[in-house]
Amino acid sequence: MQGVMVDTSVWVSYFRGGAETEHSADAVDYLIGGDEAIVDEVVLTELLPFMSVRGESVALAALSSIRNPPMRMDWQALRLMQEKCLRAGINKVGVPDLMIAQHAIQLDVPLFSLDRHFSLLSTITELKLWPAAGVYRS
Repeated sequence: MQGVMVDTSVWVSYFRGGAETEHSADAVDYLIGGDEAIVDEVVLTELLPFMSVRGESVALAALSSIRNPPMRMDWQALRLMQEKCLRAGINKVGVPDLMIAQHAIQLDVPLFSLDRHFSLLSTITELKLWPAAGVYRS
């Protein structure tokens, strides 16, 4: 599968707008325009209820149109990833972040995130991050 998994932190930045989020917004537009953006059920579950309550119908429609491949949770692998984090001194990585990382690894796609946990996870797992050098230009 081709594409880039887009994490909750990026979507929040994208929909919030503002000068400080311009680079990530341009990157999301780039991914959406090329039909490369991917979300998963964890990201949607973190975002959609808030958007619904706030009446953000444009954002809801945008997220609903993004590819959402099914998740296959390997709970033993998830526990091993958490153990690997703890042994490496990477603490306070929540299960939702581990699930998102595992899904990106399973799909063999890079993850676009503004969350430091994923940078740390990429040092001890097969998780690839996006943008890689030379991949994205605004």
